[in-house]
Amino acid sequence: MIALVALDIAGTTIDEGGAVYRVLAEVVAEVVAEHGATPSDADLRHWMGADKRAALSALTGDPDAVERLHDRFVAHLGEVYASTPPQPFPGVPETLATLRESGVKVALTTGFDRRITDLILSEVDWKVGDQLDAVVSASEVAAGRPSPEMIHRAMELTGITDPAEVLTGGDTALDVQAGHAARAGQVVAVLTGAQTRTELERHNPTLVLPGVADLPTALTT
Repeated sequence: MIALVALDIAGTTIDEGGAVYRVLAEVVAEVVAEHGATPSDADLRHWMGADKRAALSALTGDPDAVERLHDRFVAHLGEVYASTPPQPFPGVPETLATLRESGVKVALTTGFDRRITDLILSEVDWKVGDQLDAVVSASEVAAGRPSPEMIHRAMELTGITDPAEVLTGGDTALDVQAGHAARAGQVVAVLTGAQTRTELERHNPTLVLPGVADLPTALTT
């Protein structure tokens, strides 16, 4: 029996047009171009779903500049979101409501820090206590994905102690890896993000669904 659904934000519950990875690539490119190098698409895809500070450190090879680069990333992304606001994927608000009405807790986890997380949630008018039961950002735990720490924190915040009662959902390989690391009862991958079915299936999700809106049906079959 699933008691908690822990879902990623960008590319899973919220459609932000892939802006996060475009902006991340732009910030990284600005730095590495100074050294005559350019990150490959494979490098960027490897870090999809990760803590953005960890991604910037690894992709630029400049850990000492992480906070400065992260501030640049946040500023650029905020400008993009101001011109093209994020929106829930079709059917997701209804899905979250259906889950909570049935007694299932809903938590969001994300590789963003709180600044970006709060910006996105304010754009779609989602709040803990209304549409959500908990929100955990990468900056609030010791390690981001593929570590299970955000999922464990979501369990703590919602009073769930048995990982077998948890369903995790996300659009990246790191989401799937984190779900398995948490020993979640179901580890769901969705196809609304930037990674393909092939990329996701390499990590053996329990289910691959078109999107979060398909979750209620999947849980009853």
